[in-house]
Amino acid sequence: MVHKLATLLLTLQNGRALAAKQSIAEAAAILKPASHDVIRLGDDCAAIPDGDGYLLLASEGFQDNFVRSMPWFAGYCGVMVNVSDIAAMGGRPVAVVDALWSDTSEAASSILTGLREGAGTYGVPVVGGHTNMRSTHNSLSVAILGRARHLLTSFDAQPGEVLIAAIDLRGRWHDPQPFWDASSALCGTEGAARLRGDIELLPSIAEDGLSRAAKDISMAGLLGTALMLAECSGVGMTIALDNIPRPDDAPMERWLSAFPSYGYLLTARAEDAEAILARFRGRDIAASVIGQCDSTLRLDVTWGDEKEIFWDLAQTPLMGFAP
Repeated sequence: MVHKLATLLLTLQNGRALAAKQSIAEAAAILKPASHDVIRLGDDCAAIPDGDGYLLLASEGFQDNFVRSMPWFAGYCGVMVNVSDIAAMGGRPVAVVDALWSDTSEAASSILTGLREGAGTYGVPVVGGHTNMRSTHNSLSVAILGRARHLLTSFDAQPGEVLIAAIDLRGRWHDPQPFWDASSALCGTEGAARLRGDIELLPSIAEDGLSRAAKDISMAGLLGTALMLAECSGVGMTIALDNIPRPDDAPMERWLSAFPSYGYLLTARAEDAEAILARFRGRDIAASVIGQCDSTLRLDVTWGDEKEIFWDLAQTPLMGFAP
């Protein structure tokens, strides 16, 4: 009899989200960066040394089926997901630019309205881009510039540290996409100030030296994101599913496949964990210690009294960015 945990993990291992992350290695092999010492690959943003801090540069692209079916939300997400990447690096957003292709001006108008309203909600200006309203398809790419004084990276998780998950559970499913949306309902309201304050937690944690490693929970889901963090840092992890903040009515498989609008993984020394948790909880964001870093290069998962190996990085790389 196949146990419940093994079945769950097998479904996640064979999902499209992790397959997409494995494709990153192919792109990196072609581009062949000149120096890994200056810009390390595998992080949420490129961190470019600049004076007493870092410029942060990132981008996101959205496929035709998503942009066509949910044009306003696609535009909004163009800002939302990029701001999340900047925060995951301990930074604050400076500006965004977009590249838009649409088959009609009406479609473009809806996409750009979402982009504008997302920019207003998160307080980051749209400063330019590329527009084509006579295309054969609808697609969107948005790039962001940010700045950090002290970095949170994917490369600095250490064996012995705890793994913390912080997720805003005050949201809803944005069907048919796997989005847990705790953001767009606040667009254009005084709740926008709350969103900006929530984002500010990440750079403040970095600047106060409470954590050095973090990632935002991406389309790879919580376990996939943890796996990327473990690979880049050259560590293993054990994660307890029972400890993950989760809405009461969210099935475990769906939740582990979700992309939350506000969701972060951070590692920290055990003595600093409570201070980090208190900052998130003080803003009504669910946060808990969900695991431990070790030196095994495996991602092990427990659920109830079951324990299984989700991924062994020593046997199967993910993105190929191990130290």
